[in-house]
Amino acid sequence: MSTAASLMTADELLRLDREGHRHELIRGQLKEVTLPGYRHGRIAMRIAFSLERQVRRRKLGSVSAAETGFKLESNPDTVRGADVAFVAKKRVASRDPDGHFPGAPDLAVEVMSPSDSSAKAAEKAAFWLRFGARAVVVVDPKALSVVVFRVEGRTSVDAEGTLTVPDVVPGWKLPVSEIFAD
Repeated sequence: MSTAASLMTADELLRLDREGHRHELIRGQLKEVTLPGYRHGRIAMRIAFSLERQVRRRKLGSVSAAETGFKLESNPDTVRGADVAFVAKKRVASRDPDGHFPGAPDLAVEVMSPSDSSAKAAEKAAFWLRFGARAVVVVDPKALSVVVFRVEGRTSVDAEGTLTVPDVVPGWKLPVSEIFAD
């Protein structure tokens, strides 16, 4: 591993002994990511399950979980993960690496933690969009709401609405009430 004064690479991140922790790499700097709570994981799983079902049925690409790293920059390297991610078939077929996926997912899903603010969630969505995500879904368990971010703006979906991103994942529909069901 690199010394404290030098920057870490994406390859070094892959070989890192994580000892039960999750990490991201931001411009070469290792950042420990707090493991989310149980409700957070259940919500992410509901979304991933619904998304995976649609993607598999229509052979649209691949869905991955939070442990998947997406390499967004090189020299210095940036590697981040979303709670749930979708990559379109044409991109997966040409870049199915053993290491971090090169580039942003087409769709990133972020479930807010209790300590997250709306501003912090919007900042993370803007980050994914800046690196090429076509849409970012931010789920707020406290407000029981969902916001879909795109380069051209955002759309809010309340608890009675249905989450869709038809231009990114054709045919996928998930009632927001199912995301928050206990």
